[in-house]
Amino acid sequence: MKQAEEAALDAVDARLGTRLAELRAERGWSLGELAERSGISKSTLSRAERAEISPTASLLNRLCNAYGRTMSQLLSEVEAEPALLLRAAEQPVWQDRASGFVRRSVSPPHAGLRGELVEGRLTVGADLAYDRPPVPGLEQHIWVLEGALDVTAQDVTHHLDTGDCLRLRVWGPTRFRCAGRADVRYVLAVVLP
Repeated sequence: MKQAEEAALDAVDARLGTRLAELRAERGWSLGELAERSGISKSTLSRAERAEISPTASLLNRLCNAYGRTMSQLLSEVEAEPALLLRAAEQPVWQDRASGFVRRSVSPPHAGLRGELVEGRLTVGADLAYDRPPVPGLEQHIWVLEGALDVTAQDVTHHLDTGDCLRLRVWGPTRFRCAGRADVRYVLAVVLP
């Protein structure tokens, strides 16, 4: 079963790399231009587009900012035809193995809608930092289902325990840190401005 999951994740990385290359080509940007816009080295961008690396959440966040889309929008573009109902077993899962972050796209993807639900999981000690939002002014509702989570935005850290919910608009850097002795699982509701 583990080999099948890894093969599925590798297939998502391959489709993601192809989509990243398409987005850059659609804009007529060179690797150098995208590197300047995203703050990511040309070599890393090239390796991500060729699926030689599995992009981290931070790297995808920077690319989403450059392309003006949310991470869920980008990831939904590499999935099959959107549906109205998305069964739990069919919900796309993406993993940032380096940081201990697992992201499940709960909402059926649809390019025309502004809201979406995402399930996030961080392992004990995981600390995930984003230098900017994928879309400035993005509204987020973070509801902790299990464990404890520290969320830092606008230089203020909010500690959330099981059942707590934080609402904020993201304009600058954010940080998500597993704050307990067990993994944390949370729902992230994202609403485009």
